[in-house]
Amino acid sequence: MPDRGGGPTGPRIRVGRPSRRVRTLLMTLGVLAVLGMAFTMFAGFWTDWLWYRSVNYSSVFTTTLWTKIGLFFVFGLLMALSVGVNIWLAHRLRPPLSAMSMEQQSLDRYRMGIAPYKKWLLLGITALVGLIAGASASGQWRTWLMWVNGVSFGQKDPQFHLDVSFFAFDLPWYRFMLGFGFAAAILSLIAAALTHYLYGGLRITSPGARATAAATGHLSVLLGIFVALKAVAYWLDRYGLAVKSSDFKATDSWTGLRYVDANAYLPAKTILFCIAVICALLFFATLWRRTWQLPVIGFGLMVLSAILIGGLYPAIVQKFQVQPNEQAKEAPYVAKNLKATREAYGIDDAKVSEYPGTSKTEDKTKLRDDVGATASIRIMDPNIVSPTFQQLQQIRNYYAFPTNLDVDRYSKDGKDQDTVIGLREINLNGIPKNNWINDHFRYTHGYGVVAAEGTSADSQGRPKFTESDLPSKGDLGTYQQRIYYGEKTTMYSIVGGPQKEIDYSDDNGEKTYTYEADSGVNLSSPINRAAYAVAFSEPQILYSGAIGEGSRILYNRTPKERVEAVAPWLTIDGDAYPAVVDGRIQWIVDAYTTTNGYPYASRTTLGDTTADSLTATNDSRAVVAQQNQVNYIRNSVKATVDAYTGEVKLFQWDTQDPVLKTWMKAFPNTVEPKSEISENLMAHLRYPQDLFKVQRELLTRYHVEDATTFLSGSEVWQVPDDPTNKSGDAVPPYYLSMRMPDQEEQAFSLTTTFTPNGRDNLSAYMAVDAEAGTPGYGQIRILKLPTNTTVNGPKQVQSQFNSEQDIAETIRLLRGGDSEVEYGNLLAVPLDGGLLYVEPVYVRGGGLKYPLLRKVLVTYGGATAFENTLGEALDKIFGTEDSTTEPPEEGEGEGEPTPPPSSEDPTVQEALDDAQKAFDDGQEALKDGDWEAYGRAQKDLQDALERAEKAQDAADGRSGGTSSPSPSPTGSPDSG
Repeated sequence: MPDRGGGPTGPRIRVGRPSRRVRTLLMTLGVLAVLGMAFTMFAGFWTDWLWYRSVNYSSVFTTTLWTKIGLFFVFGLLMALSVGVNIWLAHRLRPPLSAMSMEQQSLDRYRMGIAPYKKWLLLGITALVGLIAGASASGQWRTWLMWVNGVSFGQKDPQFHLDVSFFAFDLPWYRFMLGFGFAAAILSLIAAALTHYLYGGLRITSPGARATAAATGHLSVLLGIFVALKAVAYWLDRYGLAVKSSDFKATDSWTGLRYVDANAYLPAKTILFCIAVICALLFFATLWRRTWQLPVIGFGLMVLSAILIGGLYPAIVQKFQVQPNEQAKEAPYVAKNLKATREAYGIDDAKVSEYPGTSKTEDKTKLRDDVGATASIRIMDPNIVSPTFQQLQQIRNYYAFPTNLDVDRYSKDGKDQDTVIGLREINLNGIPKNNWINDHFRYTHGYGVVAAEGTSADSQGRPKFTESDLPSKGDLGTYQQRIYYGEKTTMYSIVGGPQKEIDYSDDNGEKTYTYEADSGVNLSSPINRAAYAVAFSEPQILYSGAIGEGSRILYNRTPKERVEAVAPWLTIDGDAYPAVVDGRIQWIVDAYTTTNGYPYASRTTLGDTTADSLTATNDSRAVVAQQNQVNYIRNSVKATVDAYTGEVKLFQWDTQDPVLKTWMKAFPNTVEPKSEISENLMAHLRYPQDLFKVQRELLTRYHVEDATTFLSGSEVWQVPDDPTNKSGDAVPPYYLSMRMPDQEEQAFSLTTTFTPNGRDNLSAYMAVDAEAGTPGYGQIRILKLPTNTTVNGPKQVQSQFNSEQDIAETIRLLRGGDSEVEYGNLLAVPLDGGLLYVEPVYVRGGGLKYPLLRKVLVTYGGATAFENTLGEALDKIFGTEDSTTEPPEEGEGEGEPTPPPSSEDPTVQEALDDAQKAFDDGQEALKDGDWEAYGRAQKDLQDALERAEKAQDAADGRSGGTSSPSPSPTGSPDSG
């Protein structure tokens, strides 16, 4: 009988050995390869450390690094010991002699083959499983830090009466530990079974017992541990019901217990826990009984119970108890979900009030003066006019503005005004010649702020700039204008060394500059240069003469990228915006704390709920989410990034948020207190868009507080699609200074509209006070329109604009030649019980392909105006009755074609000839770029069309006709 301890190694066979020179070469190449890989790994680590140290957040790097290293080694060692000890124990418990069978004789060859390498094989297996387990565990650093630093929420769940922190911080860690335990038990069981089989402890075809007593005891204990872990899983599953997601017809995603969970699954999990504990004890008892009969029976009973109690019983309860009387059964649990969801998303204090939707004031002229007091209507759309900023204020091709500009508030003459603002950032695609020196040493920064009034345009439809030119000058005073960190600044730059940078150009030529701040990483050290040469795959960094004493490398230069790096536990809002604060350009970045473990609160997917027609065309506006599926969110941090130095500051904004308090314990001294926010910075902070979009999506269902109404689904709303384009995506929220009906004065607000599910009429209007530092900040107000009346929603208003005959004709004329018409943001403002809609209309015409404001569409109470300016449109809407485009009386004009204007009337024909001439003059002025002449031509065109209309009315009056004119200059191009 062969011994299990080893075997003959066989005869030695001499083979030809390579020469000493070849061996030396191979060894040298091997050492160089190892050193190369080691330095590559070192370069990544070292450059990360240098960057975090340069931004004064080295504690974030070290805390994260040591947490990952600790988890890697602890759990890697535990897994390696678990598998290694069981392999060693199985080998130690091997039988001294093997059975005389073909099976064992076949295994003898394997035993003899691995005998000389048993120790190395054991070390290799344990090292492999340890590395895999350690790498997996290191990815749980957030879970560990939240568990060990968890702060109480001060709120208890309604089912188990445990603090919410148990579900948010503790339960995820317990589940990870349980998963690790299952993995260790299964791998140990497999490794032990294979070892027992290899050394004869387990037999498949050999005569006699299938397993030795030692193997039986060993494997039974491992199976007992597995079943015991299953018992723990059943117990944790009880608490998991409070955060479990399921489909429910009242909502797309339901979180928390329902009737069947509380009355079937919960007791079933408790019973299964008891059965699993008994089954585990039966497996442990085989250490004395040395038989698997009872454990196998117990295990079979556990499986059967899981099917019957855990699966069949809840299905019976759902079928025969819940479905016949679902509303009564589910109502108490829906009420818990409503309450928890509203609290978790910060919408529990939303004020919902009834709003008639129609004005009761008969004399509309009285409302004209109320418009200015109700809202500062912004006709400069920041998402349209970026090309206009680019053409008029780019100055040099190597500057560029973001695709979407921002809206902020700036004080002028003691009064705040909505301002469209953008930074003139560096654009490497526009430099005269691309090469390494130009791209990274000479063209390094943008220059200056460009801002314009949001509520007006000049006579040619251009923005009224309040800050412009290069260097920028205007209302913002003196500030550091150089922009080294911005949304479009994605390439690294090397500054501060012997190579001069291009600052800006004027009539006297190029101005040069040398960066003076301490930002970035110093490249004076050869080690640093070598590390960055490897990390950036750019060998010139190592030997270039353009790098010398004082050279510093700047990278990670976008504001969102910097905030995400220094606070990897935050979710970053998609829209960073600039502001001039205390003589510096500061990027302001909103950041959120989230969790997926708030009991009973329904989940939402951030990537979906924050998407709209702007994010569909601009990926840079997408939210940067650490956790895409969440059911709790707070705007807990306001961050700033200095556009010149890149300095990042994090300010505590939500002082009550327990998630932020937890992270502040984990990363002390990284978040500054709210009191450190200066008064000037506070004036530019605002309510963030992505949080608002999440809240409005939840409020489409959770604006109701009654469980019965929620279950019926009769008041479900939806966010309408953007009617100004054909993207099919949700309308974005709009910043607007306005006054809601219960407010005494205007407040900078973020607004949106709702329509009923599946319909286009308006169901509600929502606004939140977005002006930070004011008592009303964050207050959500919802105006709920009556369901028994129909008020036009955004899509219907846009359709009404497009269907008005005179408006359609003017739009057709504006589209003449190679001109394009673009609709700006469709703003809605509550006014005297009704809704005032305003939409600017832009034209890209002639050889200059940038939009200019040409018309303003306004509608209120069914009346529509389409004029050159907002003031003219409002005057027409609220003016005398004969100057307003009134909707036809019911039945009037329906089905009757509108007769064309009479060409026999010389007055009408003369006016049409003048309109055609004005249109032709305007097109010629567009081609020549003469905007003053174009403006005169547009005014002449409008005057001619009005004369034609009046002449036609007079002609119809003489002939008893009732038709309205449709003036159309002869031969005018029609691309509509």
